[in-house]
Amino acid sequence: MFAVLEPAPAPALAGTSMRDSAPPGDEHEHRSLDLDNRGGVATPSARQRGAAPDARFNALGTPRAEGPGALAEGLPAEPVAAARAYLKGEPAYGLDAAAVDAMDVLLQRPLGDATVVTLRQRFGDLPAGFDGLATLLVRGGTVLRVTSSLSRDTAAPEAATITAEQAVATALADVRLPADTPASVQTVAVPTPADGPRTAFAVTATALPAGGMPTAVMTYVDARTGGVLVREDLVDADSDNPTWAVFPSTPNQRNQRALWCFEPKPGCSRTVATADTGAPWDLDPATGTPSFTTRGNSANNVVNWGGTTPAFPAAPREDRNYTYPFTDQWNESGCNPEVYTSPQRNDADAAVANLFAMHNRMHDWSYHLGFTESAWNMQLVNTSGAGLGDDPENGRAQAGALTGSRNNANQATPRDGLPPTTNMYLWQPIAGTSYPPCVDGDYDMTVIGHEYGHAITNRMIAGPDTGIGSVQGGSMGESWSDLLAMEYLYENGLRAAGDTPFVTGAYVTGNDVNGIRNYDSSRSPLNFSDVAYDIVGQQVHADGEIWSATQVRLRKAFLARYGDGTPELQKRCAEGKVDASRCPGNRRWMQLMFDSFLLQAGSQFSMLEMRDNMLAADLARFGGANQKLMWDVFAESGMGRDATSGPSDAQPVPSFASPHARNATVTVKASGPVQVFAGHYEARVTPIADTDPATPLGDTFEVVPGVKLDFVAAGAGYGHQRLSASFRPGRTETLRVDLRQNLASAASGATVTGPGVNLDKLIDDTEGTNWASLTGVRGQALTVDLAGEDRRLVTSVNVSALLRPAILTDADPANPQNRFSALRSFAVWACDATRSDCTTDAGFRKVYISPSDAFPSPDFRPNAPSLNLRTFRIPPTHATHLRLEVLNSQCTGNPRYAGEQDDDPAAGTDCATNSPFRDQVRVSEFQVYGR
Repeated sequence: MFAVLEPAPAPALAGTSMRDSAPPGDEHEHRSLDLDNRGGVATPSARQRGAAPDARFNALGTPRAEGPGALAEGLPAEPVAAARAYLKGEPAYGLDAAAVDAMDVLLQRPLGDATVVTLRQRFGDLPAGFDGLATLLVRGGTVLRVTSSLSRDTAAPEAATITAEQAVATALADVRLPADTPASVQTVAVPTPADGPRTAFAVTATALPAGGMPTAVMTYVDARTGGVLVREDLVDADSDNPTWAVFPSTPNQRNQRALWCFEPKPGCSRTVATADTGAPWDLDPATGTPSFTTRGNSANNVVNWGGTTPAFPAAPREDRNYTYPFTDQWNESGCNPEVYTSPQRNDADAAVANLFAMHNRMHDWSYHLGFTESAWNMQLVNTSGAGLGDDPENGRAQAGALTGSRNNANQATPRDGLPPTTNMYLWQPIAGTSYPPCVDGDYDMTVIGHEYGHAITNRMIAGPDTGIGSVQGGSMGESWSDLLAMEYLYENGLRAAGDTPFVTGAYVTGNDVNGIRNYDSSRSPLNFSDVAYDIVGQQVHADGEIWSATQVRLRKAFLARYGDGTPELQKRCAEGKVDASRCPGNRRWMQLMFDSFLLQAGSQFSMLEMRDNMLAADLARFGGANQKLMWDVFAESGMGRDATSGPSDAQPVPSFASPHARNATVTVKASGPVQVFAGHYEARVTPIADTDPATPLGDTFEVVPGVKLDFVAAGAGYGHQRLSASFRPGRTETLRVDLRQNLASAASGATVTGPGVNLDKLIDDTEGTNWASLTGVRGQALTVDLAGEDRRLVTSVNVSALLRPAILTDADPANPQNRFSALRSFAVWACDATRSDCTTDAGFRKVYISPSDAFPSPDFRPNAPSLNLRTFRIPPTHATHLRLEVLNSQCTGNPRYAGEQDDDPAAGTDCATNSPFRDQVRVSEFQVYGR
């Protein structure tokens, strides 16, 4: 899924975990329906552990990943034979020769001078339907990398005792779909850790309502017990010479479109054709004739307003000139719903034609990077004979327009042979939720390309039937989609809206600085220790920005080494006319990314495993020429030599050391116990050092030299302090933390009184909690009796409006949270009990008024960087008590979210009067410092 806004979510399904549930009124994340009921762990034997002491084992009792590096040599020269020989001869997998010989070959593809081989287990006569895959990178009889979801238990499962019809009924009921929902069924085997392989019915069901969000799941129903073994959510929340009028990236100020044609002719800026056959996009390969509308081999697109209006394609053009009028009607009307009944129909034809062209462009660009029929791409007809076909990308333009679906985009990607579907929505301000302009997502290629990217990764990773499953995997899925859209545009000489080419969704959000994300990925400070940093906790979009920041650093390093070439070379590389080894640095980097997808056999994986896949791909494609470059960048991003993580870890162990660098050894020196965090965040992130001798972490860490790192030092009684440093190669250095007492810390003896809930959280030295007023905003005042008996000279305060995750406990009265309820501006009052009565309001005097934008949230919505802790200098003041007075929340005081911002008579957009959170305000920290 692309955006983070949807209609109000439905009640959580039984069996979903806490992370599957989204709070009402805030993020409206797509609720993941992923579920794995297979219990237990198949513990590796001592022999297996001894054979692979450094391997990471999966729950089915075999190594999840090995390498990169020479894992075995002297194997047969033929790649599949080498792969089978390795699995037979490696005790860590515990597989006998017969089980390995029975495996199906799903993929055999060259990767540089190596070959990627993917094998699928069989259990008796049944193929594995979920897990049971191994992908090996083989070169000249040497295995360089292995990822697997293999099961050590290869016994044939017992036969089914329920029918396929009963399984379908179970699967539909499990996700509350109507009994008549169309479904596809396969009989497969599903390995389990505790009960061995089970015969199962794989039921794929897709409900595409006329409006609103799709439901698309693959449910594996135990064919004997009728229980649900595994459920996968498939939704991831751009004549004879046909011509298309399109916005190649996003609409420009003059709304001037470009003409793309099948053959050159005056006025056409680009010739386009399908990458697989060279045929026109609108050709129906089944009949060999044009469709004369928005339907072809790679895409089948319609307008889907919902309600009682049937879906419709673009108006047919017998001359194949798909140049439909564009008046920017949705924007010009101010989101007025009267546009649907106007003769122009909200530019619907232009929108769906633009979406059709962009889907075809993504198909053709990714085809040259490896997303072909053999890698389970999306086409009506697979002319090569590889893959199943009959699955072009189904696009739905202006989805749910009549039913109020707004500010979103999503992609549902079922298994190979079943058509995936993307929904593109209109964008419109919604009180207390988001404030985009009135625009149509069908014209933003960063959004269209993002959604298509989900289909690419979910098809290429973990074989044709599974896709991405883990939380870190889902985070990378969001990142890859951003990166693929960005790189497509760059390689084709195009530029979307935004301050830099690395902003996702600038057009649809109206935010040129960071778009729909917390950061422009080329300016992001995030690193691997920041997992779960965002104000909604561990969340795939925010955590995906960590992978994006890492990959953009890596891309920059490749460009520094290999250059960016000429526009013509970039274009030829994008069209697959030049081998990656002769292309600019950005294309080499992108090729390694696509290679890494094919090297991942299991659906459960971490960022570190995808790091290793990219390193292995470099060994095969470029002879390992970039190992140091890549390791140094991964180390800079916290994914270095000693980093560890599981596929869904919320607090992975970071490492900033590179195995190819003369790392600096850094020891933290502080006058008290303090934790040090790399980056800009403390709440929910992983420290890299701790000066408390009672903790196991220690006060020393290694870091790749020459990189300036930012740090946050935090501790009970000290609050937060920020610093930055870089370190010299091979040196032993000291990072000194100049601690000052936080006079407003409960750990130092301070106390707080006032209204609201969770009062003590205001002065607990962490941004991981917050105080909340649920009954009013302006004038809410919190009084802190400062630590110590004597009056103190106060010179500065730290204040944080960073929200904590919205769901901590069901009993928390401050739930649900909403980012618009975060503090925006405040005043500070002081009282000196040695001279005044601090039990009365008269004893206090106002000593500081913050700027009206003390927490300056941007267009579209508040985000984590804008709400993070800030330091405010106040006039030197003697005090025993300080009072924090709320002036405004983001909702009540931010002019970006005020007033009526559209002409929709049914929608009130002013946050201060229409948001259900208008009377709430939250503050995470109030810290006080003196001389």
